[in-house]
Amino acid sequence: MPFTSDLIDEMNVLVKFSLSSELTGIKVHSDADPLLVAATERLYDKKLVTAKDGGYLTSIGRDAVEHAKEALRILKSNH
Repeated sequence: MPFTSDLIDEMNVLVKFSLSSELTGIKVHSDADPLLVAATERLYDKKLVTAKDGGYLTSIGRDAVEHAKEALRILKSNH
């Protein structure tokens, strides 16, 4: 299954989260890019974040961020 533009938008939201602390979240304001707002709402619907506007990562959301950041690191490497 290829990445859709919606999935890419969701991945871009996920990589904005810091994994250094479970108390670090994000807030996507309603006047932000509509694609970013919609992606964040989808992540909430998928139970990866705690609020429609971001909030904190759930347990599965934290796993998704770890994998997304690792994939990004691999794809950006110069192997």
